[in-house]
Amino acid sequence: MINLPNCNEKMIQVTDVTGRIFTGIAETEPADYCFHEYGRDEEAIKVCNYIIYSSDIREIRLLPELEIIRATETWQQAGAYYVRIQAMAKKHHIPLRAEFDEHDGPETKYIIVTDHDFPIATARMYPINEQSMMIGRVVVLPEYRHRGIGTMVVDACEEWAEDLRYLKTVVESRDNKVEFYEELGYEVTGEMKDGETFRCIRMEKTL
Repeated sequence: MINLPNCNEKMIQVTDVTGRIFTGIAETEPADYCFHEYGRDEEAIKVCNYIIYSSDIREIRLLPELEIIRATETWQQAGAYYVRIQAMAKKHHIPLRAEFDEHDGPETKYIIVTDHDFPIATARMYPINEQSMMIGRVVVLPEYRHRGIGTMVVDACEEWAEDLRYLKTVVESRDNKVEFYEELGYEVTGEMKDGETFRCIRMEKTL
């Protein structure tokens, strides 16, 4: 029997009965709340805006070794650069001059995820107008993929953008990641365009 309340506000990894994996800070929902809000009379756990009901959970793991960081210091930002070099620039033969562009500046904000203090995932954010924040360079080290960590990174960016009072987040999604962002609530608002390395399309989400 899984005791969901014991997971509240802890870093967890949930595997549901279909094999999907969700990683993030847990928010538990009692059965009466779920019945009132969703019409389903059982406990649930919320991870990165996904609701997973107790009967749909195969396994829950506590992951105290993982930490989400809003990188404000140089050593933290260096972790973001490390992940991008290892998982993107090196893999796709992207020159450093192209990987680190004019949007990597003093005003840029970075999220990193660490595992035992080692950087494993990152994203960057910068404002494009008074209401909209661009999220980009969402990268997870290959050995940590398919565990819901990319979703956790985007969710952390959205929370930070909300805290800064932005109303919308924008991504330039690679053509093979459109479905991923659609699952997170993003809608296509532009045309597919060829970039220097990838084909990308603009997508937006109202916070």
